[in-house]
Amino acid sequence: MPGKQNLPLPGSERHAMPGAREIGACDAKAQIEVTIRLRSRPGGKPRVHAASEAPSSRKFLSRDEFEQQYGADANDIARVESFAREHGLTVKESSAGRRTVILTGAASAMQEAFGVALKDYEHPTGKFRGRTGPVYIPDNLHGIVEGVFGLDNRPQAKPHFRRPAAATTHTYTPVEVANLYNYPSGRDGAGECVALIELGGGYKPADLSAYWKQLNLANTPNVAAVSVGSGSNAPTGDPNGPDAEVMLDIEIVGAIAPGAKIVVYFADNTDAGFLNAITTAAHDSTNKPSIISISWGGPESSWTQQAMTAMDDAFQSAASMGVTVCVAAGDDGSTDGVTDGQNHVDFPASSPNVLACGGTRVASTANTISSEVVWNDLATNAGATGGGISDVFALPAWQNGAGVPASANANHRVGRGVPDVAGDADPNTGYSILVDGQSGAIGGTSAVAPLWAALVALINQSLGKPVGFLNPLLYQEAGDYRDITSGNNGAYSAAPGWDACTGLGSPEGTKLATALKT
Repeated sequence: MPGKQNLPLPGSERHAMPGAREIGACDAKAQIEVTIRLRSRPGGKPRVHAASEAPSSRKFLSRDEFEQQYGADANDIARVESFAREHGLTVKESSAGRRTVILTGAASAMQEAFGVALKDYEHPTGKFRGRTGPVYIPDNLHGIVEGVFGLDNRPQAKPHFRRPAAATTHTYTPVEVANLYNYPSGRDGAGECVALIELGGGYKPADLSAYWKQLNLANTPNVAAVSVGSGSNAPTGDPNGPDAEVMLDIEIVGAIAPGAKIVVYFADNTDAGFLNAITTAAHDSTNKPSIISISWGGPESSWTQQAMTAMDDAFQSAASMGVTVCVAAGDDGSTDGVTDGQNHVDFPASSPNVLACGGTRVASTANTISSEVVWNDLATNAGATGGGISDVFALPAWQNGAGVPASANANHRVGRGVPDVAGDADPNTGYSILVDGQSGAIGGTSAVAPLWAALVALINQSLGKPVGFLNPLLYQEAGDYRDITSGNNGAYSAAPGWDACTGLGSPEGTKLATALKT
């Protein structure tokens, strides 16, 4: 329990996971890995480019420059390492650029060091180690340590893909979807690297080879895996499990931008794993991703404040290095699957430093979109696009003129509006994907994040440089989207202009690329 000089770390409070049953105290000898997130060097946060700065004139920090200007201070790292030694913990890794120190040690030592009681829990999704209440740290680390992650290893997020509930109306290859949205021709994403964040599952190279052959791609996409922590490319063999998420992401990006390098960062499905995957990808000086695509998330209410703050900060850091982050907005309508009678948005889509991607239902005739409405199959329990108003993040400046409404909840809060953009997500008009040797249709906003990531790869190639943080620019480019004006996701309805179902709308790819270039 906390000592006299230990104080609670703000934002670290954990609540019991709904539906979980406490089994008992965790094994005191169990080895635990904990991620410590540190403050940046004095001098403020890295700047994010405004709408007035054309992509062609934007200047970004290199990863080395970022580390020198905004990384963790060596003295702060040394203090945390000293704290670890005092408590019998081992320093596994320290990264100034990622502002991260990773510690390992026995559960008994971790409990004593951080003033927590770790228990084992049982949940329908599996067993996990958990805690309730705050984390405690010594007063000499307050202001230095911004977050402590990994003591609790409950599953933090879920993949946002959906299989059709019934026979599909019509499915498309990713290339066909890109053509419907008039993606730029003559570009293949060459020179770009797209990072995919995955918290489970894996891919089989033989499946990818077969899929590329089915599509008759002129170039075979280059796909590589990076292990973060104990995460790895580990296919389950279940085409309806997390493998479907991994393959959906890879196959959409690879089909539309086959010249881009695709790097898949596999991490544990915990808040520590998720954060480490993001910072590893953003600061990867070997692969140097210019785009990160994320198709996993959970309701804001399921996260600690320290986790949301740390990840949002990591996205802002990525933006300063010219990295665009695309995130799925969720597949459970305006409640985001929470049963408390309130509306919720999904995180990390609600971060104001990412491009939040909602979902539509598309119908086409003769390779042209004939209708497009909000994706909503809640009546058949087949999902609906997430969207709404954040309970955590304030309304960003670039949404000031977008007509973002007050929350439909009783507090009528005015906050960050989700999503920013949209694309085909209804599994009944979804994507033909190959997973674990089986072909089938998959949808969900999971498909929309890589769909936009692929478009950004084509745009970056056209510009000859990364476009970086897109949102301030996108909200200035009225007319470069297909405005969705029909349908709802529960509490919110589509309307002309921005709405909390489909954002600004689905892409008019060539128009948007031209606008950003000129």
